[in-house]
Amino acid sequence: MKSVTVIGGGLSGVEAAYQIAKRGIGVRLYDIKPDNLTEGHKMKTLGEMICSNSLGSNELTSGAGLLKRELEILDSFFLKNAERAKVSAGNSFSVDREVLSSLLTEEIKKNKNIDFTSNEIKAIPEKESVTIIATGPLTTEKFSEAISGLTGRKNLFFYDATSPIIDIDSIDMNRVFWGSRYEKGEPDFINIPLNKEEYYTFIDDLNAAEKVELKDFEDNQYFEACLPIEEIASRGRESASFGPLKPVGFIDPNTGKRPYAIVQLRQDDVKKRFFQMVGFQTRLKWGEQKRVFRTLPGLANAKFERYGRMHRNSYVNAPVILNEFYQMKKYPNIFFAGQISGVEGYLESVNSGLIAGIFAYKYLMGEILSKLPEATASGSLLGYITGGNWKNFKPSKFTFGLLSDLDIRERNKKKRKELKAERALAKIEEWKLSEKI
Repeated sequence: MKSVTVIGGGLSGVEAAYQIAKRGIGVRLYDIKPDNLTEGHKMKTLGEMICSNSLGSNELTSGAGLLKRELEILDSFFLKNAERAKVSAGNSFSVDREVLSSLLTEEIKKNKNIDFTSNEIKAIPEKESVTIIATGPLTTEKFSEAISGLTGRKNLFFYDATSPIIDIDSIDMNRVFWGSRYEKGEPDFINIPLNKEEYYTFIDDLNAAEKVELKDFEDNQYFEACLPIEEIASRGRESASFGPLKPVGFIDPNTGKRPYAIVQLRQDDVKKRFFQMVGFQTRLKWGEQKRVFRTLPGLANAKFERYGRMHRNSYVNAPVILNEFYQMKKYPNIFFAGQISGVEGYLESVNSGLIAGIFAYKYLMGEILSKLPEATASGSLLGYITGGNWKNFKPSKFTFGLLSDLDIRERNKKKRKELKAERALAKIEEWKLSEKI
């Protein structure tokens, strides 16, 4: 009986397993959970969203919005379950991470075509078997060594972080207000307004606070789209006010004026018990997080359900290792998916798992693999990571900048994005029909 091995039960792994299984092919899915956890994991269930609970904006003219629409068209397993775990978050898409992880695990385990085994894989399966490596950025040390042996080079890496989560009952609601930026969507965010003096005091405290020393740390190898808040603060006292603490789109109801800066907290669970500090990825020591973040208005007695922490993310040099099908150039029966492949972000990881699953199925069945249209979010992202500069390769999220302006004759930026999005959706539909996806 034909089957595919999927190593890794994160977002990309469960998506890939589903895409293969729904086509009637057996899947052997391996993950270290629930018996073991990496330094970044907390839950014993599959498909855990580690850093944040947000899937970004719903607007079609945003990278996240377009990527979600393409995932819908391609029947994403993850996205269907994310809808079931959705929580209020204004005009963005956020989920209860524990509910979603439980749903994904339940669906995977009851699928008759998926054989799930809790086991740490330490070696690459036989070169002849069709395998998808989706071990994610927190790949275990032993399997990282196996990947290095397979690819003939060391894994690359950068440092990523999580944000603190706070119990809502410990927040002084008289010092904060509910709202969303520019009043878009429902007023679902807790907002902490800061005046100029409060903001500067907070930034100075951040810069002076003790940080965790990182093992094997080299040259501040952060992912620029997910910088620690203290790293942002160190780049200039105003940096955070133009980043995660930017006040645009808000009026403080207590003053009737726009604050100098604002800290946002986003709902993290369906019962509205816990709220995550938006953009507050950090490597401050836990005691320092408690001390510094409690200086913010309304957080004097904050109870932390989770402190922020830093972890190392591994990925392969995709331009050297992979072709335009998430397939190894040297061993075409082996595919990579998720952040280990060089994509960055939840939706991007899901998308790569979905696409790699489809291509692995087609390869197994002896079918010709057909490239994704570059005019789509899915195709442009894959083209970028596999065709990038191998000497300075860094993981990438999908942005509209990856889509060509060819045939788009429009000077207005928003309208140009709308036209690109319409073209992308039409192209992904065409590809789906032509490939009988």
